Amino acid sequence: MNATVQPVNASTGTGAAVNIDSLSKVYKTREDDDLLALDRIDVQFEPGSFVAVVGPSGCGKSTLLSLMAGLTDATTGAIVIDGEGVSKPHPKVGVVFQSDLLLYWRTVLDNILLPIEIKKLDLARYRSRAEELLAQVGLEGFGNKFPSELSGGMRQRVAICRALIQEPGLLLMDEPFGALDALTREQMIMDLQAMWLRVRNTVLFITHGIDEAVFLADRVLVMSPRPGRIDLDLKIDMPRPRQWGNVHENKAYNGYVRQIREIFEAKGILVAH
Repeated sequence: MNATVQPVNASTGTGAAVNIDSLSKVYKTREDDDLLALDRIDVQFEPGSFVAVVGPSGCGKSTLLSLMAGLTDATTGAIVIDGEGVSKPHPKVGVVFQSDLLLYWRTVLDNILLPIEIKKLDLARYRSRAEELLAQVGLEGFGNKFPSELSGGMRQRVAICRALIQEPGLLLMDEPFGALDALTREQMIMDLQAMWLRVRNTVLFITHGIDEAVFLADRVLVMSPRPGRIDLDLKIDMPRPRQWGNVHENKAYNGYVRQIREIFEAKGILVAH
């Protein structure tokens, strides 16, 4: 992503405000037992904030994202986005998953425009927006390529463009870099920061990586093992833009990482040596 690209006009302003109140989710197992995945989550996201969620596998991170996306129903509690309760997919929400989920028979441009097509909006109007997004993520001229012609990192950039084409006030990202190699992941982390600094929408970023959570976020929510609760709501006070190459020499950064690791060590999720 080219940090010198000028921002496009976006309707999102500073992003969506999110209020999560006493949110719990219970799943029924095949044995008809109750499995409590999330337990009374209470949290608010300021408009335009970047919030990362870290926690062990099975702690309910992805369940939280699915509930915010309106893809599943809460058992108790409520999620409110810009004053509107979430009970189905919300028009102000875009989602990026770990897998890019591109349709192999559609071109890059047609994949990006898929949400516009589904909503029966004016494709001609959004086509130029899609091309601007491709230029922003370093894929100018790739609109007529097919997913099979792109690398994994390039496909994930297209998936991000597809989420951004609707100019979402809230962008939900579920371990979007988890399947990428280390070098591509590093570049995508820097690219995402640059994109967010231009757009300034609200972002919820789910990850297993403590390092990328602290680097990217304004706040890091640390979740407990199931049932998922928020063990720590940590404000990250470091200036932006942040540089991945030297952030590991930053005392504040290392302090935040250590604070999160100590919580996981205390619960036996990480073993200190």
